[in-house]
Amino acid sequence: MISIGVAGKGGTGKTTLSALIVITLLRKGKKPVLAVDADPNSNLSETLGIAAPQSLVEIVDSVMEVKDNLPAGLEKTKYLEFKIKEAIHEDEGFDLLMMGKTEGEGCYCHANSLLREFLDRIWKNYSFVVMDNEAGLEHLSRRTSRDLNFLLITTHNTRNSLLSVKRIKEMVQKLNLRIGKTFVVMNNVGYFQHNTYQQDPQDFDFLIPYDEEILIRSQEGKGLLNLPDSSPALIAVRKLLDNLMEL
Repeated sequence: MISIGVAGKGGTGKTTLSALIVITLLRKGKKPVLAVDADPNSNLSETLGIAAPQSLVEIVDSVMEVKDNLPAGLEKTKYLEFKIKEAIHEDEGFDLLMMGKTEGEGCYCHANSLLREFLDRIWKNYSFVVMDNEAGLEHLSRRTSRDLNFLLITTHNTRNSLLSVKRIKEMVQKLNLRIGKTFVVMNNVGYFQHNTYQQDPQDFDFLIPYDEEILIRSQEGKGLLNLPDSSPALIAVRKLLDNLMEL
């Protein structure tokens, strides 16, 4: 099993990249794939173009509400595991698990702990796991993204975005996270021609070009699962994955 995590500053296209990775793996026949939406502001399902499943947080909350009214002999942990399995959306060649968002100001500690434990058990059933993480650094500090073979950090050609990349890299080292290799992906190359900031080639490892078809689909609320093979972004992601698999 190979696990790929995607992180980055909000608006840098990390969810789109996650979806394109899933699509590329499916078309390469690298099945089954588990797509994990670990961003509380979940939209990986919409980006792919499938119905959003019930989230892990919703499952946990519903079980906590009925925990004292379970039938005799039915353990809460067993019931919880059964309900979590119901939260997995099964599709052609891949499954989707959505983290979800808690209500109010409560922390995600219970859900994150559950997510880690559950993923530890089921990851071995898949050829690839692709995890779309939160926009900031919180998922790293809570160690949601542990045991990753690759971490891809998305960025744009802006100084603030590249500073965010630096902070994520520093956090990975500080927390001594179990991540094999970390790479920086410059997204939407060609779209920000008006930006005067010029990046150093050492700031990134892979380039994903601007793809108008993806923008149009996003504006129209259409998913990317049937994106044509001629898509410039999809071609770039295919090359990116080919390079990763050679490492």
